[in-house]
Amino acid sequence: MSKYSQISNYLTLFLENEVKKTGITKVVVGLSGGLDSAVVAVLAHKAFGDDLLCVKMPSHYSSQSSLDDADALCKDFGLRSITCSIAPMLRAYEEVHNDLDNLRKGNFSSRMRMATLFDISAREHALVLGTSNKSELMLGYGTLYGDLASAVNPIGDLYKSEVFALAEYLGVSKSIINKPPSADLWSGQSDEADLGYSYAQLDEAMKLYVDERVPREEILSRGIDKRMLDMIIGRIYKNHFKRKMPVIAKLTSRTLNHDFNYPRDIGL
Repeated sequence: MSKYSQISNYLTLFLENEVKKTGITKVVVGLSGGLDSAVVAVLAHKAFGDDLLCVKMPSHYSSQSSLDDADALCKDFGLRSITCSIAPMLRAYEEVHNDLDNLRKGNFSSRMRMATLFDISAREHALVLGTSNKSELMLGYGTLYGDLASAVNPIGDLYKSEVFALAEYLGVSKSIINKPPSADLWSGQSDEADLGYSYAQLDEAMKLYVDERVPREEILSRGIDKRMLDMIIGRIYKNHFKRKMPVIAKLTSRTLNHDFNYPRDIGL
């Protein structure tokens, strides 16, 4: 059995088990036409079949190719889907705040998508599945209470380069796999342009620093770019707050996230 066959089987069981623990039987995924949401949607369909609902949430900045890729994925895998545009909400906000730069516009769009997705999940009595990969989570390359929000995330321990390989195994279309990664939050937006390096370069360094715990100087001796490595280390520490629940001031003997950390499957 290949590595990605094992990963696919494990993540399918992971989704089944984690969702079952909540007593909920349905899930929703925000489908962008990009790689990460495509992989999560295919895995979720393996686990839940028609109890998965994919939600496409384009804005007036969304590229037609992304919309076409999302539609093609749904057709290829028989995914149930609906479209709920965030364009009216975003346009209304832009009219009131005409000083929005791309970052603020992107963050607002991401949060409007997640607000929409959670509202639909309430209507459907479903859980929201996350689509952030390990590269994004480690670098803090995501919007708090936007694309970083979810109830269960199956790909958060896979680097972007591994998500590419898993997508190949799952049979995701080449048009999705081969296009430059983008959150499609504004015209011409590119993940790798924002970060300054390719995911292949970033992942190589992060696997050494995060997973293998290789010291910085040794990583540099292996030919990793110094500026890139220092950027990675800085972002990992600066954005740690995005990877955890809000810090709670401790006043009692049983404080959430301090000494009250029961997982869902342990009864009180």
